[in-house]
Amino acid sequence: MKQIVLILMSLLTFSNPSKAQKQTADTDRPSDKKILVAYFSCTGTTEKVATAIAKETGGKLHRITPATAYTSADLDWNDKASHSSVEMADDKSRPALGGETIELKDYDVVFLGYPIWWDLCPRPVNTFLEKYDFAGKTVIPFATSGGSSITGSVKQLKRLYPKIEWEEGRLCNRSTKQVGDWAKQAIE
Repeated sequence: MKQIVLILMSLLTFSNPSKAQKQTADTDRPSDKKILVAYFSCTGTTEKVATAIAKETGGKLHRITPATAYTSADLDWNDKASHSSVEMADDKSRPALGGETIELKDYDVVFLGYPIWWDLCPRPVNTFLEKYDFAGKTVIPFATSGGSSITGSVKQLKRLYPKIEWEEGRLCNRSTKQVGDWAKQAIE
């Protein structure tokens, strides 16, 4: 009788780790969805987050590039005459984009990253959203900021682009490890 109990206990002990390993393996496999990580970044902060998201999700990186690059003076939010201040003061401003064109039809999910400017996304992001057809795509916004939340920018994006299927966004000022974990969960 003791031998039967020992055998049963051994079987139970050895069966649980394999089940745990299988569950871990299932969550580590890449998503079947085709993912694009499109981002706008002038200082490199948002770019680091975008790179972490692409690495964790297997997504393709795409930098949203303005036709004319922003200088440090252009980004001076204390100067009302700076390039970024003038653009953000004009709701209709849509700066021209440079860089490569993408085939958005090749993707199912788009992570959309940007820094928060004046509680909103920068105008080149609006240009990007209006340049491509997002029908049938899921868009997941993420942002970086020195002091603002993502709430105001997402609210405006949903109002301006109601036909886009928006998922909940996230402010990504934490470690890139936490960002990667969030991104993997967002596409499950």
